Amino acid sequence: MKRILIIPALAAGFISTAAMAEPVIYVAAGSANKVLVIDPKTNTIVKEFNGISNPHALVATADGEYVIAGSLTEKKRKKGDDRPPESTIYIIHPVHGHVMSTMSAPGMIHHQAITPNSRYVISTHPTQGGISYADLEGEGGVKTIKTGSGPNYTVITRDGKNAYVSNSGDNSISEIDLKTWSVTRTLEGGPDPEHLALSQDESKLFAINARAGKLSVIDVKTGDVTDSWEIGKGAHGLDLSEDGQTVFATSKKREVLIAIDLASGSRREMSLSPAPYHLEAVAGTGKVYVSSSKESKIWVIDPKSWKVEAEIAIPGNGHQMALGDL
Repeated sequence: MKRILIIPALAAGFISTAAMAEPVIYVAAGSANKVLVIDPKTNTIVKEFNGISNPHALVATADGEYVIAGSLTEKKRKKGDDRPPESTIYIIHPVHGHVMSTMSAPGMIHHQAITPNSRYVISTHPTQGGISYADLEGEGGVKTIKTGSGPNYTVITRDGKNAYVSNSGDNSISEIDLKTWSVTRTLEGGPDPEHLALSQDESKLFAINARAGKLSVIDVKTGDVTDSWEIGKGAHGLDLSEDGQTVFATSKKREVLIAIDLASGSRREMSLSPAPYHLEAVAGTGKVYVSSSKESKIWVIDPKSWKVEAEIAIPGNGHQMALGDL
């Protein structure tokens, strides 16, 4: 089965391009209506993809061939049409630098995740109480699943069998079977769970509890919250180091980046002002990228020296980020 949007006559060119690809960080730049491309070697913006309405969500296919972005903007229906408002999923070819295709989805898109085989893109729709999954192969199409109130973030197991979706409105996490595309269990999420991360052995989920200013630890087997750490008001960003030994989190109100060693429980804090927001511990770069919700910039952090390596001025604000190839 061929993935949609691949033009057979250009397939050889795509393969040779991928062989020469260099790692980059893609950033959804929100109000700038752009997706940015950052070179982690130089900490500079090397490319911009325009014409993408208010992108907040973003993923990239494993082969680097496509970047998929989701819009936070809802398109209202005509009077008398009771269907949910629509948002747009943009499929971008990063080498050519333009949108190859679009797909419609119900309600604003907050965050996205992509299955390990790069076939399905899961989008959370907080105003619709569920997720959608877009099929990037065959005839394509977007289907929906109800999860809970205010779905926010999704993580997927490495084998592609299960996904976990935080429902910030009812303090829960939905476990989804990705073969049947059905909710099979409901786990605790702590108060108002938003961003999620899976431990390296996938036995634990980490969930940011935004309003409570905490980070909860959930046992995947039992579905219970087993521990929590104080992060601070406006807790938001969350990710694990590449080796899985450190969890990073941000607090917008306290204006700090926090690193917690999972073995010892020891923690480090770094002041970042104003309002540290989304973060990504980018695999293969040895760096942590943190955006600001109040200024148009991204901090580049060296977690070993625990210093700011660079600040990158960007258009708009940095939302979801993803590692890819260009």
